[in-house]
Amino acid sequence: MIVIMNLLFLLSLFSLLRVLIGNSIWDKILAFNLFSAKFILIILIYAVVTDLSYLIDVAMVYALLGFVSIVFITRFIQRKGEI
Repeated sequence: MIVIMNLLFLLSLFSLLRVLIGNSIWDKILAFNLFSAKFILIILIYAVVTDLSYLIDVAMVYALLGFVSIVFITRFIQRKGEI
């Protein structure tokens, strides 16, 4: 499990690198969404390994906030700044 968590952490760092050097805003949004999904997986694996059930709730809240924020950011960009 530790090997999988370390691999996911390494891959999430590559996702963050893509956020920094992405060509368009859509590439950066997609890379950030990928990073947040991997971060959620790391939290869930850690929750299973350490038997801390409250971390599952934390991961669910983080996933919902990530989804809502991505939806609002993309709508904001598509409407060219109009809320």
